[in-house]
Amino acid sequence: MNEGELGIGSRVRHPEFGTGVVINVKAKTYTVVFTEKGRIEISKNYNALEVVEAAEPDTDLISFSEVERILTNIIKKHSDLQETVSIGNRWVGGKVVLVPGNTGLQSKEIPIDVFFNKIIMLRDRLRVMEQRINAHDKLSEEDKINLQQYLTRIYGSLTTFNVLFKEEKDHFVGERSSKGE
Repeated sequence: MNEGELGIGSRVRHPEFGTGVVINVKAKTYTVVFTEKGRIEISKNYNALEVVEAAEPDTDLISFSEVERILTNIIKKHSDLQETVSIGNRWVGGKVVLVPGNTGLQSKEIPIDVFFNKIIMLRDRLRVMEQRINAHDKLSEEDKINLQQYLTRIYGSLTTFNVLFKEEKDHFVGERSSKGE
């Protein structure tokens, strides 16, 4: 079968499986439902597949993984959904203890994973704010740059909490100095 690309709905005949209809087109295969054998994936390079009736292929096909990537980016950009970030192994099960300077007041203990999740929520909300600033149609480019610089300084103030992260890629990053960085 070398007549070119088949579209969904094309009718084909296989020497072993009989007649069938193409129900899905992937990069290297066709998914065909055969009358006798059911659903089978056939390589596009398979030469013994006879085209009974060709349907035009769609020209604007998009893969499931591409749809998933696009939707994930949209959700990240326009929501407060929190990405999964792991706490460093040494902190699992730990706690944060706040001891007031006034000895007459009681200390406060917070499970470290609760504290860590609050930090992650703060980071994610700062990222959403950053995206909204960049996309804002009424702010001048100068205003956007000034607000970006302010956000960068906020991230820099939060670098103290980097010790809690399992992965370095999740760290807060502020302004880098011009000395070798």
